[in-house]
Amino acid sequence: MMHLDVTLQARHAEALRDLLQRPDGIEASAYVLFGRNVVGMDPWSRRRRLRLVSHEVVPVPAGDEISASARHITWSTASFVSLCRQAAERGLLPAIVHSHPAGMRAFSRQDDTNERDLYRLLRNRNGADAIMASVLLAGGDHFLARAWFDDKEPVAADIVRSVGSRLLYFGGEPGDSNPALVRQALLFGDAVNGRLAAMRVGVVGCGGTGSATAMLLARLGIGQLALFDDDIVETSNLNRLHGARRADADAMRPKVEVLAREITELGLGVRVHTHRGWIEDEAARDALKACDVIFGCTDDHAGRMFLNRLSHFYLIPVIDMGLAIEPASAGMRDMSARVTVLTPGAPCISCRGIVDPKVAGEEALRREAPEDYERQKREAYVRGGQNPAPAVVTFTTETAALAVNELLQGLTDYRAEGGWAWERVRRLDRGIERKRGAIQSPHCPICAREDYWGRGDMDPFMDRIS
Repeated sequence: MMHLDVTLQARHAEALRDLLQRPDGIEASAYVLFGRNVVGMDPWSRRRRLRLVSHEVVPVPAGDEISASARHITWSTASFVSLCRQAAERGLLPAIVHSHPAGMRAFSRQDDTNERDLYRLLRNRNGADAIMASVLLAGGDHFLARAWFDDKEPVAADIVRSVGSRLLYFGGEPGDSNPALVRQALLFGDAVNGRLAAMRVGVVGCGGTGSATAMLLARLGIGQLALFDDDIVETSNLNRLHGARRADADAMRPKVEVLAREITELGLGVRVHTHRGWIEDEAARDALKACDVIFGCTDDHAGRMFLNRLSHFYLIPVIDMGLAIEPASAGMRDMSARVTVLTPGAPCISCRGIVDPKVAGEEALRREAPEDYERQKREAYVRGGQNPAPAVVTFTTETAALAVNELLQGLTDYRAEGGWAWERVRRLDRGIERKRGAIQSPHCPICAREDYWGRGDMDPFMDRIS
């Protein structure tokens, strides 16, 4: 059986509350069009997973309601047929949404009957492989979801989450809290520890900041970790690569293997998946798309642009980090750690000037056609290599801690700031930390294009022409 989970954009969850919460306590209805995130094989469960990501909320037209009470609602199927047509034309998945104002956190037998009839209508219109989702708002603040793959029994979603200024969970029970984390539970509670244990988190780039991030996540209690890196351990890495030893450099071991070994030997029960290769490789796709959150610890522009796009198409928050150490002849020109949260609704890393498309293109050329790259470098069409940047383990580790704490902020709001800071910068040389704002470009091809938000799977992948 296919596993199922659902992610709602926070603005969609709020729109559904507005549409479904009636002052008279009567049930109400709405529609959603979902993008599909089909994970061919979840790297941890080793099973197929369908992740639905909200793309658009569609109100039921005024006048379509036939009857409604505190216990039921019926409406004309004409608007549902229109929704089915839109879904087929746009490659999306239709969903019906209704409320249980009295707070019953379960689909009723009448819901089963009504939805089965609607599914049959969808199948007759869109074909035998059609899928219909159903979302329930119980008591005004709790979402449940399921999907119909046939007209027999629906599949319940393991988890329903909301992504916006925070990462909230409405459905699905958290995992068991690890007894090794009892001191952490004194602050956040067993429920948060359990939620961390159930999470799937990716770390892209396993160098100085990435290795520290992965080790911190493991000790925080994340249950499933995916590590992505194409590099090997070198002697020059040993001053900052957590877990790496001289023997690893001598043997030229892959960084992902070294980190996986160290995390496994902690004995905290973390299940580690590794991918040695470039994150744009198709072989990495299932593991990336199966993550709940991804930490971007890569220092290349192309990788950052890829993750920026992924966060919007699949509603997977990306916590990108960077460390700038720029010595000057008289003192330090800059020594700062930066953490940026990438998710729909916030200015992206392109709008913030963190990435340069020209540099990203040069990186892609160097990776895919090294001979052409060298030729163009000789002809001064590309910039060529740069001197290595300074690297100090305490600074890379502090950057990683800043990023992992931002995950905790999104889950618990322990700072009482209302949610994530879209960008947080800490001047390591001055002990100053601030939130940095940015203006979203109205012409940005990613964060200004709402038709990409929650779009999910499409051909070509993420609408990228290679």
